[in-house]
Amino acid sequence: MSSIFSALPGIEVPVDSISKSLAAMWADTAKRGGAAPEADDAKATQVNFVLHLGMNTKPEDAKEQFQTAVRFSQRYPSRVVVLCPLSRDEGVKEMHAKIYGECYLGKSKSDKRCVEFVILSYPRAAREFLENQVSICLSTDLPLYYWPHRFSESKKLADYRYLLSRARRVLIDSAIAPADAMTYPWPNPGAVRDLVYARLLPVRQSLGQFLSRYPMDAICEGLQSVSLKHAPAVAAEGRVLLDWLRDRVGQCGKNQAKFDLAPLPAGTAGSFELKFTYAGKKAFSWKGDLAKSQAFFEADFGTGRTTLPASVSLMPPENALSEAMFF
Repeated sequence: MSSIFSALPGIEVPVDSISKSLAAMWADTAKRGGAAPEADDAKATQVNFVLHLGMNTKPEDAKEQFQTAVRFSQRYPSRVVVLCPLSRDEGVKEMHAKIYGECYLGKSKSDKRCVEFVILSYPRAAREFLENQVSICLSTDLPLYYWPHRFSESKKLADYRYLLSRARRVLIDSAIAPADAMTYPWPNPGAVRDLVYARLLPVRQSLGQFLSRYPMDAICEGLQSVSLKHAPAVAAEGRVLLDWLRDRVGQCGKNQAKFDLAPLPAGTAGSFELKFTYAGKKAFSWKGDLAKSQAFFEADFGTGRTTLPASVSLMPPENALSEAMFF
């Protein structure tokens, strides 16, 4: 049995009676006075969500991503299927299943949001039956979102064509995914979203709002280079942020600016250091320290020097999920 399967909460049930077991679980919860759906429509399920824990996932990591899915589902009630592949089959031929559920009460008793988890452990021998079992577990007529986490190779994940093709969004974290994950020819490449880009939303908004104060011509004229330095822990965020900047200002004006990404020197405090270099006296710089949630802008686009302290943060994981899914 998968170690990540064993690490996750839930009640182990026979694979062929998952639906009956879920109904019995809710009935038992209600009997004990706990929050439970009173009818099928009370669950108000909005999405189908498949969390696929790859071979590189450790038990503590699995529990962390499971709780991220729980927090996401508090806002968007979901039927969540968690897939736990066995790294070594050791003669195992059948799947194992767990179920888990929670309900949350909002400002009133009528505001009840419930989430159901089906957790499946499967060996390679049962791989050909996995898609059928997943389809049985999902709610009908609801959009499907697929989050493969810490998979080892893109070509191996490509075997899960049912999920990749049917999913409205495929969520990949390029900070921990194989190097070719964002360029691999997936069955539906338009559905692929990078969680790194999603969790950078507050940073992108802050930079965009500051720069929007100035005419684009003032920002672009004479721009020679854009350099971004980053702490080692946010190398992926630095890469994606520089790509975003390149898309926004890379081809503006007569000059095509050079873009440079580099790590911060050892011992440097902070997370990011961004600098625009110009042929004339204009200047722009921004520093962000995620540990302190502090940032600082300094700019002169020909109308005088401006400085501005600001806050900086990355989106919490559950918010990044919703950003990547729906926007």
